[in-house]
Amino acid sequence: MKKLFLRVFAVYFLISGLQSCNNDNDNNPVDQQTEANLIIKLDVDPNQVRLGNTGSTTSVPSENAGQDPDFNIISAHYLELAPNMFTPLGEGEILYHASETTKGGGNAIDFDNSIKVAPGEVFLTIPLKDIKPGSYEWVRLSLSYQNLDAEVYFEGNLYDVTIAGFVGFNTYISNFKVKNETVEVNDNKLQGFFAFESIAGVNTGQVPSGGITVPNPIFDTSPIPQGSCVVTGEFQSPFNITGNETEDIIVTMSLSTNKSFEWQDLNGNGKWDIGTENSEPVVDMGLRGLIPIVE
Repeated sequence: MKKLFLRVFAVYFLISGLQSCNNDNDNNPVDQQTEANLIIKLDVDPNQVRLGNTGSTTSVPSENAGQDPDFNIISAHYLELAPNMFTPLGEGEILYHASETTKGGGNAIDFDNSIKVAPGEVFLTIPLKDIKPGSYEWVRLSLSYQNLDAEVYFEGNLYDVTIAGFVGFNTYISNFKVKNETVEVNDNKLQGFFAFESIAGVNTGQVPSGGITVPNPIFDTSPIPQGSCVVTGEFQSPFNITGNETEDIIVTMSLSTNKSFEWQDLNGNGKWDIGTENSEPVVDMGLRGLIPIVE
């Protein structure tokens, strides 16, 4: 009787242990299905087609000159998927809208709380279950900030400079770092405010009003407000969200930097010349097109 009791107890203990193991496995996060995400990357391409405001291919005007800058940092404050070319701005699927503030008076992008990344890095990770299922042909991305390296000539000598440019509609800036030096602002700055740092220190400037190019190939059917920086791009084929995705989808927002940094070429030599006299003013630093690439 004692041996029978021990055998029954052993079997019971074994079964209980197996059930416990099974329960532990059920609660193990490693074995649970991972949530699928839409992963957004921002990247730049100097070889991408160069577009004007209405989405047509364009070259640098004869009175100006331009160069392909090397980007260090880029930021955006708005991302939207549009079903078709007739979808008004704001009536598509809005995936992201960054922080805004009235610290500087009028409504403005809050630079301190903006997401800033190097080209090619992940900018946003959005659960696919949170995106409205549908078919989307266009994407709208509103750029807000760019930090880049460019070349400048001072008294005939070539120097490298770093430029911090604010291309959003209006930006509240407490302070920002150009390369090594920090600029204090504590105010709103309209689209086109920039600073450049050279061996001589930091200087600030302002692109003329309306001077920032914002390509929109569906300008005729779905215009964007003047002064915004909402660049519009078309998917190669409709981008479909079913709501049943089980794997991540990566979309790279490829932005054209083809002669995107542009200045008035006063002496016609094709070089950006600055000095005590006849410094050549910056007239544009808008990105020159957007191609969303689904990986």
